Amino acid sequence: MQKRDNATPHSAITYDAHVRQTIPYYDHFHQETVNLIKAIHHTPKQWLDTGCGTGTLVQKAATEFPDTQFVLADPSTQMLKNAKKKLAKTPNITFLEPAPTEKLSLPKASFDVVTAIQSHHYLHPNEHAQATSVCFNLLAPNGVFVTFENIRPLTQRGVEVGKENWKQFQLASGRDPKTVEEHLKRFGTEYHPLTVNEHLSELRHAGFSVVELLWYSVMQAGFYSVK
Repeated sequence: MQKRDNATPHSAITYDAHVRQTIPYYDHFHQETVNLIKAIHHTPKQWLDTGCGTGTLVQKAATEFPDTQFVLADPSTQMLKNAKKKLAKTPNITFLEPAPTEKLSLPKASFDVVTAIQSHHYLHPNEHAQATSVCFNLLAPNGVFVTFENIRPLTQRGVEVGKENWKQFQLASGRDPKTVEEHLKRFGTEYHPLTVNEHLSELRHAGFSVVELLWYSVMQAGFYSVK
């Protein structure tokens, strides 16, 4: 088996090619995030993207917010390498050294926007809460935190239905049955999804004054919170 260079089931170099076969509505996550920030902040000055992966969100956001300074963080060296290549001609970009969100060391209250798209569900619950707290502390007053993650349905039957729905999506997208089954086995073992209620509770506990469900489908959900 090839050694992984990041937490996802795809190597960093093939991530963009395969992620849309794996995650339903993947591109919606980025568009919904951009739409929300446009509704709340006309032009954010500083935007931190944690778990930035190959830089797809910032690639889209930078065209909408050309005057915003983007800071990108990810625990994977190879993901950051690919993001640097993708964003090589994009101005106002700063890359941090590889680090997970819960270990980021940056000045508090520095950012108008912090995003975490499909990254924090790889954390265990205590690390997840710590990462949320770090994001809260890094935001300036009235700053916005947006996160999209895999979600655990509220009941075991809901988990079973959700997995079957997700399985059918991946098969219809051209993935082979064995690969799909291996991917679904990662649920609750290699990534640790929270329920919607647990997400909302964690965000409120971190101190956010506004906590909202933004988007939900096929065991994926997006949330936004305002400091």
